[in-house]
Amino acid sequence: MPEGHTIHRLARDHTRDYVGQRLAVSSPQGRFADGAAAVDGRSLARVEAFGKHLFYWWDSGEIVHVHLGLYGKFRRHTVGADGAVPEPRGAVRMRVVGDAKAFDLNGPTACEVMDESGRDRIAARLGEDPLRDDVDVDAARERVMGSRAAVGRMLQDQSVIAGVGNIFRAEALFIAGVHPERVGTSLGAEEFDRLWSAVCEMLKVGVKYNRIITTDPAEVGVSRGRMKADQRVHVYKKERCPRCDGRIKAWEVGARMCFACPKCQPKRGKR
Repeated sequence: MPEGHTIHRLARDHTRDYVGQRLAVSSPQGRFADGAAAVDGRSLARVEAFGKHLFYWWDSGEIVHVHLGLYGKFRRHTVGADGAVPEPRGAVRMRVVGDAKAFDLNGPTACEVMDESGRDRIAARLGEDPLRDDVDVDAARERVMGSRAAVGRMLQDQSVIAGVGNIFRAEALFIAGVHPERVGTSLGAEEFDRLWSAVCEMLKVGVKYNRIITTDPAEVGVSRGRMKADQRVHVYKKERCPRCDGRIKAWEVGARMCFACPKCQPKRGKR
């Protein structure tokens, strides 16, 4: 499932390519036919990312909500001089064609038209999104440090922090030196701040490079743009810790496999 950096990157790119244009919207698959008809020919006002959700706001008041889930995927196209775009590939739920660019959306968990109240109901279920301008760090701190749930579980819970997925969870906990099974109430303020800072930095780097990169170029010895896949993460699906050379432990936390170094991330709390 795409993590938050991918969604914010998509919102940025779609804002650049489509906002302010009257767009042709269709559903080659047919499952979104009524929704496509509601916004076809309308002008796109803005694109909003919130955690793993995308909201397309139209000048007519409708909002198209997209959640990619495990299998959703966007495919970009260039519109030909004659207005032509390639034939749809697979089950295209929604096709959007602008002046110069177009995209097909295949296999999303959600693709639906709603009004602002519907968008607000979804947003109300989400925790703080580190990439949003309106993020409330104090609210995130209170929610995490006031809970007796395992931090490794909370980082996967979109109602706590929105946009963090399995890879960022393992990597942020490693960078902060926090064991995934530590409960929120055991964290000190400095530990939370290290964890939050790690999450924010990784997501921002992800948006910039359009890929997950959690390691420091100074440690790896090459720039982020030249890193190979196994150089981009510290512990996720690794066997040895890059700092102490100890064995990485892998086990299930919150229904997903988590990876941690028992030595660098001791299972103890300050309170």
